Amino acid sequence: MRISQRLQNAPLSGIRKMFDLAGSGAINLSIGEPDVRPPAEALTGMNNAAEKGMNGYGPTPGIPALREAVAERYGIETHNTMITPSGTTALMIVTQSLIDPGDEALVPDPGFVVYGPHTMLSGGLSVSYKLTDDDFQPDIDDIQRKITKRTKAIFLNYPSNPTGGVLSEASFKAVRDIAKDNDIVIISDEVYEPFVYDGVHRSFVSVDDSVVINGFSKMMAVPGWRLGFITAGKEIITDLTKMQYHMCACPNVPAQHGVLSAMPSVNGYLNGVKEIYRKRRDLITKRINDINGMHMNAPRGAFYAFPKFSFPLTSEEFAMRLVKEGLICVPGTAFGENGEKHLRFSYAADEHKISTGMDILEKVANNIKG
Repeated sequence: MRISQRLQNAPLSGIRKMFDLAGSGAINLSIGEPDVRPPAEALTGMNNAAEKGMNGYGPTPGIPALREAVAERYGIETHNTMITPSGTTALMIVTQSLIDPGDEALVPDPGFVVYGPHTMLSGGLSVSYKLTDDDFQPDIDDIQRKITKRTKAIFLNYPSNPTGGVLSEASFKAVRDIAKDNDIVIISDEVYEPFVYDGVHRSFVSVDDSVVINGFSKMMAVPGWRLGFITAGKEIITDLTKMQYHMCACPNVPAQHGVLSAMPSVNGYLNGVKEIYRKRRDLITKRINDINGMHMNAPRGAFYAFPKFSFPLTSEEFAMRLVKEGLICVPGTAFGENGEKHLRFSYAADEHKISTGMDILEKVANNIKG
Protein backbone atom coordinates (compact mmCIF):
# COMPACT_ATOMS: atom_id res chain seq x y z
CA MET A 1 0.00 0.00 0.00
CA ARG A 2 1.37 3.43 -0.93
CA ILE A 3 0.80 6.32 1.45
CA SER A 4 0.03 9.69 -0.14
CA GLN A 5 3.03 11.94 -0.72
CA ARG A 6 1.39 14.81 1.13
CA LEU A 7 1.07 12.72 4.28
CA GLN A 8 4.62 11.45 3.96
CA ASN A 9 5.79 15.06 3.76
CA ALA A 10 3.90 16.08 6.91
CA PRO A 11 6.24 16.12 9.92
CA LEU A 12 5.48 14.32 13.15
CA SER A 13 4.75 16.57 16.12
CA GLY A 14 7.89 17.38 18.10
CA ILE A 15 5.69 17.66 21.18
CA ARG A 16 4.41 14.12 20.83
CA LYS A 17 7.91 12.88 20.11
CA MET A 18 9.09 14.14 23.49
CA PHE A 19 5.91 13.03 25.25
CA ASP A 20 6.48 9.49 24.01
CA LEU A 21 9.95 9.48 25.62
CA ALA A 22 8.52 9.88 29.11
CA GLY A 23 9.23 6.77 31.15
CA SER A 24 7.86 5.83 34.53
CA GLY A 25 9.10 8.23 37.16
CA ALA A 26 10.04 10.97 34.68
CA ILE A 27 8.89 14.53 35.32
CA ASN A 28 6.86 15.30 32.22
CA LEU A 29 6.53 19.01 31.49
CA SER A 30 6.26 18.47 27.74
CA ILE A 31 2.54 18.56 27.07
CA GLY A 32 -0.12 21.16 27.82
CA GLU A 33 -2.59 18.89 29.53
CA PRO A 34 -4.40 20.53 32.45
CA ASP A 35 -4.09 18.56 35.67
CA VAL A 36 -6.97 20.38 37.40
CA ARG A 37 -10.37 18.77 37.80
CA PRO A 38 -13.08 19.71 35.28
CA PRO A 39 -16.15 21.59 36.50
CA ALA A 40 -18.46 19.25 38.39
CA GLU A 41 -21.37 20.46 36.25
CA ALA A 42 -19.59 19.28 33.10
CA LEU A 43 -19.04 15.77 34.44
CA THR A 44 -22.63 15.47 35.69
CA GLY A 45 -24.06 16.92 32.49
CA MET A 46 -22.18 14.51 30.23
CA ASN A 47 -23.03 11.48 32.34
CA ASN A 48 -26.70 12.44 32.55
CA ALA A 49 -26.88 12.95 28.79
CA ALA A 50 -25.40 9.52 28.12
CA GLU A 51 -27.67 7.82 30.65
CA LYS A 52 -30.73 9.51 29.14
CA GLY A 53 -29.91 8.04 25.76
CA MET A 54 -28.41 11.08 24.04
CA ASN A 55 -25.89 8.88 22.27
CA GLY A 56 -27.01 9.16 18.68
CA TYR A 57 -26.01 11.54 15.93
CA GLY A 58 -26.43 15.25 16.54
CA PRO A 59 -26.54 18.28 14.22
CA THR A 60 -23.36 18.68 12.18
CA PRO A 61 -22.58 22.21 13.51
CA GLY A 62 -23.31 21.20 17.11
CA ILE A 63 -26.36 21.10 19.34
CA PRO A 64 -28.24 24.42 19.14
CA ALA A 65 -28.17 25.13 22.88
CA LEU A 66 -24.38 24.95 23.04
CA ARG A 67 -23.99 27.12 19.95
CA GLU A 68 -26.29 29.65 21.62
CA ALA A 69 -24.25 29.53 24.83
CA VAL A 70 -21.02 30.15 22.91
CA ALA A 71 -22.63 33.00 20.98
CA GLU A 72 -23.83 34.61 24.20
CA ARG A 73 -20.40 34.32 25.81
CA TYR A 74 -18.66 36.08 22.91
CA GLY A 75 -21.36 38.57 21.99
CA ILE A 76 -22.16 37.22 18.55
CA GLU A 77 -25.05 35.50 16.79
CA THR A 78 -25.66 31.77 17.00
CA HIS A 79 -25.26 31.39 13.23
CA ASN A 80 -21.68 32.65 13.63
CA THR A 81 -20.68 29.59 15.69
CA MET A 82 -19.94 25.94 15.06
CA ILE A 83 -18.98 23.24 17.56
CA THR A 84 -16.12 20.97 16.41
CA PRO A 85 -14.45 17.73 17.54
CA SER A 86 -11.41 19.52 19.05
CA GLY A 87 -9.53 22.69 18.23
CA THR A 88 -7.06 20.73 16.13
CA THR A 89 -9.87 19.37 13.98
CA ALA A 90 -11.26 22.89 13.75
CA LEU A 91 -7.95 24.06 12.29
CA MET A 92 -7.97 21.23 9.76
CA ILE A 93 -11.56 22.03 8.78
CA VAL A 94 -10.63 25.69 8.26
CA THR A 95 -7.53 25.00 6.17
CA GLN A 96 -9.29 22.37 4.06
CA SER A 97 -12.10 24.84 3.45
CA LEU A 98 -10.06 27.97 2.73
CA ILE A 99 -6.71 26.91 1.27
CA ASP A 100 -6.43 25.94 -2.41
CA PRO A 101 -3.38 24.35 -4.03
CA GLY A 102 -0.82 27.10 -4.61
CA ASP A 103 -2.18 29.38 -1.88
CA GLU A 104 0.24 30.65 0.75
CA ALA A 105 -0.43 31.01 4.46
CA LEU A 106 1.72 32.99 6.88
CA VAL A 107 2.49 31.04 10.05
CA PRO A 108 4.30 32.20 13.21
CA ASP A 109 7.80 30.90 13.92
CA PRO A 110 8.01 29.87 16.69
CA GLY A 111 4.40 28.73 16.60
CA PHE A 112 2.16 25.78 17.31
CA VAL A 113 3.10 22.68 15.37
CA VAL A 114 -0.01 22.11 13.20
CA TYR A 115 -0.37 25.37 11.25
CA GLY A 116 2.26 24.58 8.62
CA PRO A 117 1.38 20.89 8.15
CA HIS A 118 -2.35 21.62 7.94
CA THR A 119 -1.65 24.21 5.26
CA MET A 120 0.51 21.74 3.35
CA LEU A 121 -2.08 18.95 3.67
CA SER A 122 -4.56 21.35 2.06
CA GLY A 123 -2.25 21.85 -0.92
CA GLY A 124 -0.92 25.21 0.19
CA LEU A 125 2.51 26.53 1.12
CA SER A 126 3.30 27.71 4.63
CA VAL A 127 5.51 30.79 4.88
CA SER A 128 6.90 31.52 8.32
CA TYR A 129 7.09 34.96 9.88
CA LYS A 130 9.18 35.96 12.87
CA LEU A 131 8.12 37.03 16.33
CA THR A 132 9.86 39.78 18.25
CA ASP A 133 12.33 38.85 20.97
CA ASP A 134 11.16 38.49 24.58
CA ASP A 135 7.56 39.72 24.14
CA PHE A 136 6.86 37.48 21.11
CA GLN A 137 4.73 39.88 19.10
CA PRO A 138 4.24 39.32 15.35
CA ASP A 139 7.08 41.03 13.48
CA ILE A 140 5.02 43.37 11.33
CA ASP A 141 7.88 44.28 8.99
CA ASP A 142 8.62 40.61 8.37
CA ILE A 143 4.94 39.89 7.68
CA GLN A 144 4.78 42.68 5.12
CA ARG A 145 7.90 41.36 3.39
CA LYS A 146 6.40 37.89 3.13
CA ILE A 147 3.06 38.88 1.56
CA THR A 148 2.63 37.93 -2.11
CA LYS A 149 -0.27 37.74 -4.54
CA ARG A 150 -0.78 34.15 -3.38
CA THR A 151 -1.07 34.95 0.32
CA LYS A 152 -4.49 33.70 1.41
CA ALA A 153 -4.32 33.60 5.20
CA ILE A 154 -2.32 34.50 8.25
CA PHE A 155 -2.29 32.40 11.41
CA LEU A 156 -2.08 33.99 14.84
CA ASN A 157 -2.09 32.32 18.24
CA TYR A 158 -2.55 34.46 21.34
CA PRO A 159 -2.19 33.74 24.17
CA SER A 160 0.60 31.79 22.56
CA ASN A 161 1.71 28.20 22.59
CA PRO A 162 4.72 27.89 22.96
CA THR A 163 5.77 31.38 24.03
CA GLY A 164 3.13 32.49 26.53
CA GLY A 165 2.93 35.83 24.69
CA VAL A 166 -0.21 38.00 24.70
CA LEU A 167 -1.09 40.16 21.71
CA SER A 168 -0.59 43.90 22.24
CA GLU A 169 -3.06 46.51 21.05
CA ALA A 170 -0.55 47.84 18.51
CA SER A 171 0.05 44.37 17.08
CA PHE A 172 -3.67 43.62 16.97
CA LYS A 173 -4.39 46.77 14.97
CA ALA A 174 -1.41 46.28 12.65
CA VAL A 175 -2.34 42.71 11.72
CA ARG A 176 -6.01 43.63 11.33
CA ASP A 177 -5.12 46.46 8.95
CA ILE A 178 -2.62 44.41 6.94
CA ALA A 179 -5.19 41.66 6.45
CA LYS A 180 -7.84 44.11 5.33
CA ASP A 181 -5.52 45.95 2.93
CA ASN A 182 -4.31 42.72 1.32
CA ASP A 183 -7.57 40.71 1.39
CA ILE A 184 -6.02 38.11 3.71
CA VAL A 185 -8.07 35.87 6.00
CA ILE A 186 -7.04 35.96 9.67
CA ILE A 187 -7.10 32.51 11.30
CA SER A 188 -6.80 33.24 15.00
CA ASP A 189 -6.18 30.35 17.41
CA GLU A 190 -7.47 31.60 20.77
CA VAL A 191 -7.82 28.41 22.79
CA TYR A 192 -5.86 29.88 25.71
CA GLU A 193 -7.92 33.07 25.95
CA PRO A 194 -9.18 32.30 29.49
CA PHE A 195 -5.60 32.37 30.80
CA VAL A 196 -4.18 35.89 30.66
CA TYR A 197 -2.22 36.99 33.74
CA ASP A 198 -0.90 40.37 32.59
CA GLY A 199 -2.80 42.62 30.21
CA VAL A 200 -5.96 41.66 28.33
CA HIS A 201 -6.92 39.23 25.60
CA ARG A 202 -7.62 40.86 22.24
CA SER A 203 -9.87 38.69 20.15
CA PHE A 204 -10.54 38.69 16.42
CA VAL A 205 -14.08 37.40 16.99
CA SER A 206 -15.64 40.65 15.79
CA VAL A 207 -13.15 41.39 12.99
CA ASP A 208 -14.58 40.93 9.48
CA ASP A 209 -13.18 38.05 7.41
CA SER A 210 -11.60 36.43 10.44
CA VAL A 211 -11.99 32.85 11.61
CA VAL A 212 -11.42 32.23 15.32
CA ILE A 213 -10.59 28.81 16.72
CA ASN A 214 -11.32 28.11 20.37
CA GLY A 215 -12.23 25.14 22.50
CA PHE A 216 -13.23 23.57 25.77
CA SER A 217 -10.18 21.34 26.31
CA LYS A 218 -8.19 24.01 28.15
CA MET A 219 -11.16 26.08 29.31
CA MET A 220 -12.76 23.20 31.21
CA ALA A 221 -9.77 20.84 31.55
CA VAL A 222 -11.35 18.16 29.35
CA PRO A 223 -8.78 17.57 26.56
CA GLY A 224 -9.88 13.96 26.18
CA TRP A 225 -13.41 15.02 25.29
CA ARG A 226 -12.11 16.59 22.06
CA LEU A 227 -14.48 19.53 21.75
CA GLY A 228 -13.70 22.87 20.18
CA PHE A 229 -15.58 25.59 18.38
CA ILE A 230 -15.23 28.08 15.55
CA THR A 231 -16.62 31.60 15.24
CA ALA A 232 -16.79 33.26 11.83
CA GLY A 233 -19.14 34.96 9.39
CA LYS A 234 -22.43 33.21 8.68
CA GLU A 235 -21.48 32.32 5.10
CA ILE A 236 -18.13 30.86 6.16
CA ILE A 237 -19.78 28.84 8.92
CA THR A 238 -22.14 27.33 6.34
CA ASP A 239 -19.20 26.17 4.24
CA LEU A 240 -17.24 24.96 7.27
CA THR A 241 -20.27 22.93 8.33
CA LYS A 242 -20.23 21.17 4.96
CA MET A 243 -16.57 20.29 5.44
CA GLN A 244 -17.23 19.13 9.01
CA TYR A 245 -19.90 16.74 7.78
CA HIS A 246 -17.41 15.05 5.49
CA MET A 247 -14.85 14.80 8.28
CA CYS A 248 -16.90 13.59 11.23
CA ALA A 249 -20.69 13.98 10.67
CA CYS A 250 -21.09 15.64 14.09
CA PRO A 251 -19.22 16.37 17.33
CA ASN A 252 -19.48 14.18 20.46
CA VAL A 253 -23.08 14.62 21.66
CA PRO A 254 -22.84 13.65 25.38
CA ALA A 255 -19.70 15.79 25.78
CA GLN A 256 -21.52 18.77 24.25
CA HIS A 257 -24.24 18.44 26.87
CA GLY A 258 -21.54 18.26 29.52
CA VAL A 259 -19.84 21.51 28.59
CA LEU A 260 -23.25 23.13 28.07
CA SER A 261 -24.13 22.31 31.68
CA ALA A 262 -20.95 24.05 32.87
CA MET A 263 -21.20 27.18 30.72
CA PRO A 264 -23.35 29.24 33.15
CA SER A 265 -20.77 28.91 35.96
CA VAL A 266 -17.56 28.61 33.94
CA ASN A 267 -16.27 32.10 34.80
CA GLY A 268 -16.14 31.30 38.50
CA TYR A 269 -14.39 28.04 37.73
CA LEU A 270 -11.85 29.80 35.52
CA ASN A 271 -11.07 32.45 38.12
CA GLY A 272 -9.93 29.73 40.50
CA VAL A 273 -7.98 27.80 37.90
CA LYS A 274 -6.23 30.92 36.63
CA GLU A 275 -4.88 31.68 40.10
CA ILE A 276 -3.49 28.15 40.30
CA TYR A 277 -1.67 28.64 37.00
CA ARG A 278 -0.49 32.11 38.01
CA LYS A 279 1.27 30.69 41.08
CA ARG A 280 2.88 28.01 38.96
CA ARG A 281 3.96 30.60 36.40
CA ASP A 282 5.62 32.68 39.11
CA LEU A 283 7.38 29.60 40.48
CA ILE A 284 8.78 28.38 37.16
CA THR A 285 9.78 31.89 36.10
CA LYS A 286 11.81 32.45 39.26
CA ARG A 287 13.45 29.04 39.12
CA ILE A 288 14.48 29.44 35.47
CA ASN A 289 15.80 32.98 35.91
CA ASP A 290 17.86 31.83 38.90
CA ILE A 291 19.88 29.59 36.55
CA ASN A 292 22.90 31.30 35.02
CA GLY A 293 22.73 31.07 31.24
CA MET A 294 18.93 30.98 31.10
CA HIS A 295 16.43 33.81 30.91
CA MET A 296 12.80 34.59 30.16
CA ASN A 297 10.24 37.23 30.90
CA ALA A 298 7.26 35.97 32.88
CA PRO A 299 4.74 34.48 30.43
CA ARG A 300 1.72 36.76 30.16
CA GLY A 301 -0.74 34.04 29.15
CA ALA A 302 -1.40 30.34 28.45
CA PHE A 303 0.58 27.89 30.62
CA TYR A 304 3.94 27.56 28.91
CA ALA A 305 7.43 28.80 29.73
CA PHE A 306 9.72 29.38 26.73
CA PRO A 307 13.11 30.34 28.17
CA LYS A 308 16.18 31.18 26.14
CA PHE A 309 19.56 29.68 26.96
CA SER A 310 23.12 30.58 26.02
CA PHE A 311 24.82 27.19 26.37
CA PRO A 312 26.90 25.81 23.43
CA LEU A 313 24.43 23.16 22.29
CA THR A 314 21.22 22.99 20.30
CA SER A 315 17.72 22.97 21.72
CA GLU A 316 17.31 19.30 20.83
CA GLU A 317 20.65 18.37 22.40
CA PHE A 318 19.71 20.20 25.59
CA ALA A 319 16.28 18.57 25.70
CA MET A 320 17.79 15.10 25.22
CA ARG A 321 20.25 15.68 28.07
CA LEU A 322 17.29 16.54 30.27
CA VAL A 323 15.49 13.37 29.16
CA LYS A 324 18.43 11.29 30.34
CA GLU A 325 18.11 12.91 33.77
CA GLY A 326 14.36 12.33 33.98
CA LEU A 327 12.88 15.67 32.80
CA ILE A 328 10.76 15.81 29.66
CA CYS A 329 10.33 19.15 27.87
CA VAL A 330 10.14 20.20 24.22
CA PRO A 331 13.04 21.67 22.21
CA GLY A 332 12.22 25.09 20.81
CA THR A 333 12.91 23.95 17.26
CA ALA A 334 9.81 21.74 17.42
CA PHE A 335 7.96 25.04 16.88
CA GLY A 336 10.13 26.34 14.03
CA GLU A 337 13.73 27.23 13.34
CA ASN A 338 13.40 30.49 15.28
CA GLY A 339 12.78 28.42 18.38
CA GLU A 340 16.45 27.45 18.46
CA LYS A 341 18.13 28.18 21.82
CA HIS A 342 14.76 27.83 23.56
CA LEU A 343 13.00 25.07 25.48
CA ARG A 344 9.30 24.81 26.21
CA PHE A 345 8.00 23.72 29.59
CA SER A 346 4.33 23.28 30.43
CA TYR A 347 3.31 24.45 33.89
CA ALA A 348 -0.06 22.71 33.67
CA ALA A 349 1.45 20.45 36.33
CA ASP A 350 1.52 20.67 40.11
CA GLU A 351 4.12 22.71 41.99
CA HIS A 352 5.96 19.63 43.24
CA LYS A 353 6.55 18.41 39.68
CA ILE A 354 7.60 21.88 38.58
CA SER A 355 10.06 22.23 41.47
CA THR A 356 11.50 18.75 40.91
CA GLY A 357 11.80 19.43 37.19
CA MET A 358 13.57 22.71 37.79
CA ASP A 359 16.00 20.95 40.15
CA ILE A 360 16.92 18.67 37.25
CA LEU A 361 17.17 21.60 34.85
CA GLU A 362 19.48 23.49 37.21
CA LYS A 363 21.68 20.43 37.72
CA VAL A 364 22.05 19.76 34.00
CA ALA A 365 22.66 23.45 33.22
CA ASN A 366 25.38 23.68 35.84
CA ASN A 367 27.05 20.56 34.45
CA ILE A 368 27.01 22.04 30.96
CA LYS A 369 28.71 25.18 32.21
CA GLY A 370 31.22 23.11 34.13
